[in-house]
Amino acid sequence: MMQMVSFLMILVLMGCASPSPGFLGAARQDVTVEGMRFAVYARATEAQVIRLDRMRRPDRGHVAPRMLRAAEQATGCRAIPDSLIPVGGTDSAVGKVGLRCPP
Repeated sequence: MMQMVSFLMILVLMGCASPSPGFLGAARQDVTVEGMRFAVYARATEAQVIRLDRMRRPDRGHVAPRMLRAAEQATGCRAIPDSLIPVGGTDSAVGKVGLRCPP
């Protein structure tokens, strides 16, 4: 029984920074923006950004701009202003960002 609980905990922790189905197979790039760590998965003209750190309530307003910068750092593309869409609600640790990449 204890082995089963340990196995389930490992599965739960592994899923924390996994991309959504639309980004499966995309390479993961880890970046840090102003001390906050993110995993970024990019495909064509969009990226999925996953916040890896815990966050205090007062810091929530700083996450969106950092997610945009994380997408830019990881991809070398420009994030489209106001393109961030939280996946799972406004306080989600996951967002999709539209990108403008050089030709």
